[in-house]
Amino acid sequence: MFYDQRGTGASTRVSDGAPQTMEAQVADLEAIRAHFRFAKFALVGDSYGGVLAMAYAAAHPEHVEKLVLSDSAAPALKDTVHVLQQVFPDVMEKRSTDPKQQLVEHFSMLFYSEEKRDAYLAKATDLGSAPGVGAAVNRAIRSLDLTPELPKFAFPTLVITGRYDMNVAPITAWKIYKAIPGAKFVVFAKSGHLPSYEEPDKYVQVLNDFLGN
Repeated sequence: MFYDQRGTGASTRVSDGAPQTMEAQVADLEAIRAHFRFAKFALVGDSYGGVLAMAYAAAHPEHVEKLVLSDSAAPALKDTVHVLQQVFPDVMEKRSTDPKQQLVEHFSMLFYSEEKRDAYLAKATDLGSAPGVGAAVNRAIRSLDLTPELPKFAFPTLVITGRYDMNVAPITAWKIYKAIPGAKFVVFAKSGHLPSYEEPDKYVQVLNDFLGN
């Protein structure tokens, strides 16, 4: 099951000034779990969703069967290693001032395969969240640091990274993996930030193997 976090996708009906704190976002996810009456469930967090997944797992470990962190940002956002500026200086220098075009330019730097990049962008109709949501989230959680919580995770955890992820460099995933006791670490050799899109067959197999064990 996939859900849109508050202020994104189909979940855009939030009032002006609605909180974007991590506590509010974790409460949303807990409300969904309670609605479906899952005693425990496997939680998959991708990119920023990985931070939310870590926060939920720290707050409600009793409900987490297994945890998957896929190209997740760091448990403290300030510790996330970005190398877009170093790898794409030409693109970064010429970035548009238009927010929508900036998103297109940002996504253009997230792929290993140019062919898959072009196919993804050709089909993408909504690359961003509702206006101001991303900025509000960043403001609300900028001082959050979940690093001390990771050694407490006692459930099976899988950490995934794309070898050529310039948005969240693999060292970020490696540090998360090393901090969680007994975690597994898988690298997708022909992926950037979106291995589920660039290497879907391998991605499904890796998740099935992990979730089935």
